[in-house]
Amino acid sequence: MSISNMINKLRTNANMSQEQFAELFGVSRQSVQKWEYGSSVPELEKLIKICKYFDVSLDALVLESDTRITEELQFNKAVKPKYANLHEWESYSSNLITECQQSMEEGLDIAPYADVFSAVSRLPKNEIKKKLGDILFEVVINAKTAEGYKYIEPSALEEIKNLRGSAKPLPPVDESMLEVKIHGAWLGRVIGCLLGKTIEGIKTDELIPFLKETGNYPLHRYILHSDLNDDILNKYKFRFLNRSCADVVDGMPVDDDTNYTVLAQKIIEKYGRDFTAYDVSRVWLELQGKSAYCTAERVAFCNFVKGFEPPASAVYQNPYREWIGAQIRGDYFGYINPGNPELAAEMAFRDASISHIKNGIYGEMFVAAMLAAAACTDNIKEIILSGLAQIPHTSRLYEAITDVLTGFENGVSQADCFADIHSRYDEYTSHGWCHTIPNAMIVAAALLYGGGDFGKSICMAVETGFDTDCNGATVGSVLGMANGMECIDAVWSNPINDTLHTSIFGVGTIKISDAVKNTMKHIKISK
Repeated sequence: MSISNMINKLRTNANMSQEQFAELFGVSRQSVQKWEYGSSVPELEKLIKICKYFDVSLDALVLESDTRITEELQFNKAVKPKYANLHEWESYSSNLITECQQSMEEGLDIAPYADVFSAVSRLPKNEIKKKLGDILFEVVINAKTAEGYKYIEPSALEEIKNLRGSAKPLPPVDESMLEVKIHGAWLGRVIGCLLGKTIEGIKTDELIPFLKETGNYPLHRYILHSDLNDDILNKYKFRFLNRSCADVVDGMPVDDDTNYTVLAQKIIEKYGRDFTAYDVSRVWLELQGKSAYCTAERVAFCNFVKGFEPPASAVYQNPYREWIGAQIRGDYFGYINPGNPELAAEMAFRDASISHIKNGIYGEMFVAAMLAAAACTDNIKEIILSGLAQIPHTSRLYEAITDVLTGFENGVSQADCFADIHSRYDEYTSHGWCHTIPNAMIVAAALLYGGGDFGKSICMAVETGFDTDCNGATVGSVLGMANGMECIDAVWSNPINDTLHTSIFGVGTIKISDAVKNTMKHIKISK
């Protein structure tokens, strides 16, 4: 086997593109292409880096026709995983920088170890790095709260309830309008998700110029495939090609933000309204494959397979434990508890606790409670306050949403509000981009500054960046519930065509109207 074939084999086994491989070793894609074609050979320095990263010897990489090559590639001198092939979400030691930041934000006293986290994170993927990561997890799990940390953020339901504020009574549910509202919530969620899905992952330094160049700034319509000419595709780093655009889809494409709403309906169908966190974990294992889950959800799924049950499944080696994943899963519990934010939040807690802790849990409780309130009122402030009333007033999330609400009432401009969110959280890091708190702030701000206008609000949530499809979906869901499906213009709903594709086993593609009818069967209104 030649060195060119060896490099190609290492790269393809690791599921890397030539661009990713080139970036990893500080060369151009063309250099990698030449290495694999055999027209050039890496310098010794590059060869050593490749060997260290992929945990193979220099002999195995360079010597042609040596039987040790095949043996070493297959067995690597021991029976152990090929660490270079592990997905980042499944390798705790690959996320130690995120773990360190997450731990410090939640008040754990690990500052003395920060340099160790950083040093280990830079090691190549191998057995040593994995073992050092395990040791650092022990540091995290045994860390005490840092002196002077001002937040109190429990992850147990009764402790959360003890730290809630007072909830203002809501108007009664108008049962004659309820199905229209539920339909609006489902449709609003799907539309907001599609709007943001087209540009999920883009950063605002490219998003805003792109929107201006395509005559869509401020954002006021779907981003279309017809917007994407060759000049644009070549100009921006963000990969627009093969994205789901409203002018080429046959309904809502598969997306985790909408899968979870359908999954929640399946949970209620199978286990009823008294489902447990363990029940949720079983549904996850039964109805979707591993690749359907991301970040904290992927960690939890793998932990289920290893035998961890909730809430341990949320804690074990999970650096994403306060990311947005739970916040996008709470809508259905609001749908089926109109006028009862407390019960909606309690169901959301059961769901969230399988994969998240603290503010990760609160995010789902906040959204579910808002939706339960939105079934009774279209007053945005009351809806947000109803959500806040179900989470600890001593938490970072409560403080952040309150800051948005107070600023709005004190005349802070829309631009200044969103600029403040960007100043607090860095969209250019995965942790900042995907954390519950900045995205919940965006949701609250879009609802407030959008003034109840469906199109304006979902566009505002998406245009701000961060997790665009998640935030567009949540804002659309809340406003669809508050105002009913009549608030949604046909320009938004027509591309959806009452069709929702899922990756859920045995479900596949469904009609949104059918999901609405099934939701109505699960509703219990408190008198």
